[in-house]
Parts: sequence; C-alpha cells; structure tokens
Amino acid sequence: MTNGKPTPIKKAQLLAELSTALEISKKDVAAFLDAFVDLAYKETKKNGAFIIPGVGKLVLRRTKKRKGRNPATGAEIDIPAKTVVRFSLFKACKEAIVPPKK
Repeated sequence: MTNGKPTPIKKAQLLAELSTALEISKKDVAAFLDAFVDLAYKETKKNGAFIIPGVGKLVLRRTKKRKGRNPATGAEIDIPAKTVVRFSLFKACKEAIVPPKK
C-alpha cells in the first residue's frame, strides 16, 4: 500500500540499475559502492572533507558552545561545542535537479 509519496531508491534497486547500466555484476557494483563509502568516511575523518565529483562535498564542521532552552521547562541550558558532518550540494547538482526560476 502506498501513501502517494515517492520512495527513495533502495540499495538493491541501485545495484540493479548500476549493474545494468555498466554491464557488470551486482556483486562488483556492491563491492565498488562499499569501497567508495569506506573511502568517503576515512577521507572525511582524516582531511575534514571529501568531494564527490558532480554531486557535492562531505565536510567536518566544528560548532561553537552556545546557550539554548529546554523546551519542556523553558530553563536555559548550555549546549557544548561539537564536531558535526555536513553535506553540501554543488550548484550544478542543485540546478540539474531543480532548475533555477527564470
């Protein structure tokens, strides 16, 4: 039963599409994707950034310590500084998916 919303492609579907397009086995495509993801994690952790050509960039960012509020009590709390991972799309990728208004 669908709820009318489009669903993202599943890993099995992705492997099938890529194996058909590249004319290689699903096993080889899966091995490539796993190696690619491992490389992205390692490089982002090591260098603070990883670029996926034509798509975007994984970046480590450090947030500052700041004040916040507990929504339940309204009490002011300290939010500690932390490191987060962000993904930013390249302009060409954004425009390929959602063309700019003219």
